[in-house]
Amino acid sequence: MTIWLRSLLFYIYLFAFVTLCATAILLSVPFTTANTRYLIGKFWSKTTLWVLDKLCAIQFEVLGAENIPGGADASLIVLGKHQSAWETIAYPSIFPRQLCFVFKRELLFLPFFGWALASVNMIHINRGDREASRAIVASQGRKHLSEGKWIAIFPEGTRTPVGSFKPYRRGGVRLAVSTQTNILPVAQNSGRLWGKNSILKRPGLITVSILPVISVEGKSEDELQQALETSIETEMQRLG
Repeated sequence: MTIWLRSLLFYIYLFAFVTLCATAILLSVPFTTANTRYLIGKFWSKTTLWVLDKLCAIQFEVLGAENIPGGADASLIVLGKHQSAWETIAYPSIFPRQLCFVFKRELLFLPFFGWALASVNMIHINRGDREASRAIVASQGRKHLSEGKWIAIFPEGTRTPVGSFKPYRRGGVRLAVSTQTNILPVAQNSGRLWGKNSILKRPGLITVSILPVISVEGKSEDELQQALETSIETEMQRLG
């Protein structure tokens, strides 16, 4: 099959399976907790990665898994490069702890997907109101961390083209300092195969590189920000 046909079939699958899983999540709301509904989303994540492999021949590898702390009490803020929608699908399958994503509130308006997203109690922000967004991330982030979840933020704030750099926003670092929570930086080259706003899904291997934890102890916000950008962007150059 051609890349165009494979990509089209994947989108047909994606629409159908998102609708099915979102419906299951919404119907379960009166009987389940947000944590249980997250597990349905994780099943959707794993299944979608499998279908992406079979239909579009897009596979992935994870490097640096040993950098993920294994302690039951380990709190983390996951801050990752953002090139594609792929990582938003893949992260729940990659990380062992339940993730609480920080995302733009416009996603809540998407039929089925957005409605299901609203039911799992993540952190949605209005990117047009930075002061309010900072307050929401600070208060809700602290709450979710206290519940044992990991916070996942894409510090660039939006998807960036391959080879580009967008100055990182400070929300994740600011939350790390205020809660004294260590940072787990992540680099991935997903944009090579699944580009921003691209319908085509090109076959190949996506590499996710989990980098050493950045400790907040004894560091200022500026020092953490510099360490984060250097860690991820240096690895992005290595990944090409």
